Amino acid sequence: MKADGRLAANILHFGRVLRAAGLPVGPGQVLRAVEAAQAVGLGSRRDFYWALHAVLVTKREQREIFDQAFHLFWRDPKVLERAMDLLLPSVKAELRRDGPEPSRRVTDALRRPGPEQAPPAAPDRVELDATLAWSDRERLMGRDFEQMTAEEVRRARAEIARMRLATLAVPTRRWEAHARGPRVDLRQTLRRSLRDGGFADLARRRRRVRPPPLVVLCDISGSMGRYSRMLLHFLHALSAERERVHAFLFGTRLTNVTRRLRTRDVDEALARVGAAVQDWSGGTRIGATLREFNRVWSRRVLGQGAVVLLITDGLDRDAGEGLAAEMERLHKSCRRLVWLNPLLRWEGFAPKSSGARAMLPHVDEFRPVHNLDSLAALARALAGPAPRRLEAAARWRAA
Repeated sequence: MKADGRLAANILHFGRVLRAAGLPVGPGQVLRAVEAAQAVGLGSRRDFYWALHAVLVTKREQREIFDQAFHLFWRDPKVLERAMDLLLPSVKAELRRDGPEPSRRVTDALRRPGPEQAPPAAPDRVELDATLAWSDRERLMGRDFEQMTAEEVRRARAEIARMRLATLAVPTRRWEAHARGPRVDLRQTLRRSLRDGGFADLARRRRRVRPPPLVVLCDISGSMGRYSRMLLHFLHALSAERERVHAFLFGTRLTNVTRRLRTRDVDEALARVGAAVQDWSGGTRIGATLREFNRVWSRRVLGQGAVVLLITDGLDRDAGEGLAAEMERLHKSCRRLVWLNPLLRWEGFAPKSSGARAMLPHVDEFRPVHNLDSLAALARALAGPAPRRLEAAARWRAA
């Protein structure tokens, strides 16, 4: 059986949908998919599904995206029979009510124009204004998360996925071999002398350096709203890029989501986080959740000089009860405590709430976190040395 041109174009469009949804589908795979359709024929929907699956899916985490895209793209049960008559399926991003909600990446990819809906050909001469393109990106970087449109949110998530958070590497207790190290490695020197008959150069060593653990405590109460959702993408990017990243979400209770954020696919990771957290968009009990963290988790995750990012607006339902003592204990248990507050986007912000006043004396840095520029500034700050604690405490008391 030969693959008709319109059927091949339809498979090509399906490959474009998968690529738009994040799967690395190239032209070679699309050609092999057309050949697989020839081999199995169009008599069985199941055979057609697994033929395309065998060609277009290369990793385990891609299965869910492929499955959703296939059932949305080829959603008509009779479409394969009608494909014999060269009828193309109508591609619409309709949600199936009899199954789980499809990924937003899949539905967004299906909303893009297909081959028959392509825009008219562009004129021969196209002038691009690089200044305007740069200005558009600048506007996106400075846009408040709460004011972004759906398209801007999509672009912001792509920018977050490309961010790299470099932290200052610190010396550890372990040593490693180095030709110009400050210390002589006696054990290695003796081994060399025995091997070379008593004559050997001195082996030297230096302290091994390693970025400290990063612990993130993120507020998901109703007042944080859009910020916490965008910051979850930031946490997923951190977990994928670095080792020893521990993530906790809190509202009225504390939830450890470290393992769930390690899933490679960001949509699947956030879906697992959403299923595990029960107190989305509720109240905030900062003192109670920090007390639980200090008693249960601090000894497990704050070793080796961890850096802590505390993301909250400081609005506490318990009016700061017990918060000062827990903040002091957290501050003494880590190398560096950075408070990220979206309310700092306002020039006239003042820590008037009881929770904010209890927290300020016990943090090393107080930074905004409301747009992409603030996240980039955080990355640059963590790559440098931390401010001295006595100076930071004096500055906050003066403020």
